[in-house]
This record gives sequence, C-alpha cells and structure tokens, in this order.
Amino acid sequence: MKQPFVSSRPHAEAGVAVEGDAPARRPPRQEVPRWLRWVTYGAILAPLPSALWRLGLATGLAMGFSADRLAALDVPGWGSLYVAGLSLVSMGLALLALGLIRPWGEVVPGWIPILGGRRVPPLAAVLPAGLAAVLLTVLTVAGAAGWSREFDVAGSPTGAAAWLMTITYVPLLAWGPLLGVTTLAYHRRRRSTPTSSIPSPPVGEGCNG
Repeated sequence: MKQPFVSSRPHAEAGVAVEGDAPARRPPRQEVPRWLRWVTYGAILAPLPSALWRLGLATGLAMGFSADRLAALDVPGWGSLYVAGLSLVSMGLALLALGLIRPWGEVVPGWIPILGGRRVPPLAAVLPAGLAAVLLTVLTVAGAAGWSREFDVAGSPTGAAAWLMTITYVPLLAWGPLLGVTTLAYHRRRRSTPTSSIPSPPVGEGCNG
C-alpha cells in the first residue's frame, strides 16, 4: 500500500525554524533622523579643536607660552606625554558616541567572540553615556567660569595666542549637552523597539562571529 506523503519538515511548514532552515530575517532597524546624526557628529567633534591645540603643544610648539612657563609644565618632557595622552583619550571617548546611532550600539558586532550578535542592553549604553554627558557639562561650565585664571600665571599666552587657545576650548561647552541629546534619543528609540525584534542568536553562534 502506498504510504501518504508526509513532509519531513513539518515544523518549517508551521513557521518554526529548524536546523538547516535559513535564519529568520531581522525586522528593519529604526532609521536614525538626519538631525540626530548631525548632533552626534557635533558631540564627537566638540573636543577636536582643543585636542589639536594640545597636540601642537606636545609636539614642541610654544602656543604662546614663555620658555619658563613651558619648563614649569615639563614641556617638552612628561608634560608633553600628558597633554598628548589627554587629547587621544578625549577623542577616543568622543568616538564612542557613534554607538548611539550605529547598529553596533544595539547589537554586538559578530566578530566579537562569545557576545557577537547578541543584543546590547539599553542601560549598558544609556547609563555611562548619560553620566558622561552630565559630568562633561558640569566640568566644562566650571572651567569656563574660571577660564580667565588660566592666563593669570606669568608666561601664559597673551593676545592672539590667548584668543586662539580660548577659541579651541569653547566647543567643549557643547560636548555634554550634545551627548545628552544623543543619549536621550537612543534611550527613546530602544524603548520603542520591542525586545523580540532584536533576537539573540542560537547558542554557539556568537562564538563563530
């Protein structure tokens, strides 16, 4: 007697993924508005002018300081390494804001062992970014309030050199607020995205990258 045909993939026909099936397509990610991209780019670029100014100082440019004042700052010397490191660290931290508008800020990149492909908990990004925004705002406003004291020390920049230094540091005032706006937008976007719309990979997939 001829046996009736029975599908070997009943679960697939029922819409349940089984081994060998193509992975389910991930729902489209919410588009980041253009204005928010520019806000984020502004937050990233805010520390760049002052970082470049410090790098100039670290490479041996006087930047308006007298020889005695440079010697007191240990430039050239360990002071040069400090201001260069401060510039590189500040720009590295600023670049992390890209994660608030890029896909890798929502799903761990696949090339990262173990965690690759897994969903980034929203608070893992919101809490440090929000705290950084508050601290940056407080520190830069406090620094601006006492900025004139930077030039009270003998041998500090004067005239055009003082104005150049000031102009490069002014954008820092926008760093905290711009980062705060980007962080708030990220929080709202992730809150409106159901957890189920960003599925975790099967066990072992993260290890394969």
